[in-house]
Amino acid sequence: MNEPRPQRSRRILWQNVLTVASAAILIAAEVFGAAFAGSWAIASLLALGTLGARVLDGVFMLCGIAVMAQFVRAAHRVEPFTAAD
Repeated sequence: MNEPRPQRSRRILWQNVLTVASAAILIAAEVFGAAFAGSWAIASLLALGTLGARVLDGVFMLCGIAVMAQFVRAAHRVEPFTAAD
């Protein structure tokens, strides 16, 4: 009953890891570029000045990080990084 389970070795599926990493780099460039452009545009439109633009940069960057985390988690479910031998 308390017998230890035999350890199964797992191997990394490098093709899946590289696919997800490449897609994440591409999407991150778009997400963070849009965040900076959006914060600049909104700060200019509302005349918030430099400080307002930096605050919006921070808010939009946090949103971008959340989007990227969601993407990587969803991609990991579709493309598993490891497989049992």
